[in-house]
Amino acid sequence: MEPSLRRSGSVFLVALLLHTADHLRRGLGSVPILVQLAGNVQLALAAVTVLVAWRRPSALATWAIVLGFGSAIGFTSSHLLPDWGAFSDAFVGSSRGAGVGWFSWITAVAEIGAGIWFGVAGLRARATGPGAPRTAALGS
Repeated sequence: MEPSLRRSGSVFLVALLLHTADHLRRGLGSVPILVQLAGNVQLALAAVTVLVAWRRPSALATWAIVLGFGSAIGFTSSHLLPDWGAFSDAFVGSSRGAGVGWFSWITAVAEIGAGIWFGVAGLRARATGPGAPRTAALGS
């Protein structure tokens, strides 16, 4: 398994846990129920991804691509866009009552960045791993 995939997965998991801690700090009442459910599904998928990494490292690239990019898209749409519906926990224009502060912003942006890094590492691992298309060397 590519070391970058292992590192990016570890950073992604830490960012996810820190962001979860921010939601707990803010209070679950400040987060819409569908956002809570989506976050719990994401946390479960992240835990499964860690198990997959230990048991079947060859499958980790696919999990990294789906979970990394999917999380980055989900977090961006949920937190960085203005309020747009039931899956929205908008930081933009949020009131102080929602508990959104500097820690919320740092953990959300860190998780988005870590998700992108994890997805890119998955793409690289898939492109260079076993079963990847091989190109002929120049001059052979």
